Amino acid sequence: MIQKRFTFGKALIYLILTMLCATIVVAFWHLLNLSLSPSHIATKGGLLLYPKELTWDNYARVVGNRYIWMGYKNTLIRTVIGTVLQLFFTAMGAYVLSKRFFPHRTFWTFFIIFTMFFSGGLIPNYLLVKDLGLLNTYSSMILPGLISAYNMVIIRNYFQSLPEEIEESCLIDGAGRFRIFLQFVLPLSKPILATVALWLVVGHWNSWFDVLIYISDDTKFTLQIVLRRIILTGSKEILDTSAAANAAEIESVVSSEGLKAACIFVTTFPILCAYPFVQKFFVKGIMIGSLKG
Repeated sequence: MIQKRFTFGKALIYLILTMLCATIVVAFWHLLNLSLSPSHIATKGGLLLYPKELTWDNYARVVGNRYIWMGYKNTLIRTVIGTVLQLFFTAMGAYVLSKRFFPHRTFWTFFIIFTMFFSGGLIPNYLLVKDLGLLNTYSSMILPGLISAYNMVIIRNYFQSLPEEIEESCLIDGAGRFRIFLQFVLPLSKPILATVALWLVVGHWNSWFDVLIYISDDTKFTLQIVLRRIILTGSKEILDTSAAANAAEIESVVSSEGLKAACIFVTTFPILCAYPFVQKFFVKGIMIGSLKG
């Protein structure tokens, strides 16, 4: 039985990773305590290791804000539709590039990889979206990035690792290429598809720059744009109160810092919940998808 030696190099790596994790955990813990603290504590500054006075007023103000729920709706629409379409079309392109009989496969692979290093630029992209009539639509958030060259290469390498005998037996039984792709290739590729799907979900959920450029209708703003406006303008955006409410009384209970921290947790909590469900696919999907082929 081979015993693994714990060397100085491994100890140094573990130490560095532990320190990096500690910085992330401490930052999140500070924001959590800040979001649960009243105004007179949150405005003092410094590191909060525990909430000295517990209050839920910040979260109540954030959850009761109509801009937050509007952003949630737009972000969910973009994330679900964008992830499904982008994963499906990227997988279809990867499947074609993984076949040896595809004419000029090397040229088309290089042609796609070339776009990872050189692009048309921001202005041509905006003019194209404008000429297609996609401004102020959900399509402007999804269609321009429908195909990802990097994800296509990763999925293509995984498809090349699948045994060709399965497809040959399906062809003998009379199945077409598209049916083989849907009923056999995709189910056998769950690890890499789950990994890429999580990348796409995180990318769509956190994306804000394309919305800032293509969307001017505030009813279609995604959650990250709402969060950006709250952080830049302080509490003015989030204090969406009724006419009878007094803004001065609200400011005495909640603070701009506490509201920002609460907004960050409200916007990041759903995406953090998605990680445990696909984490088991990570190592297998990435290792095979990046090394095979």
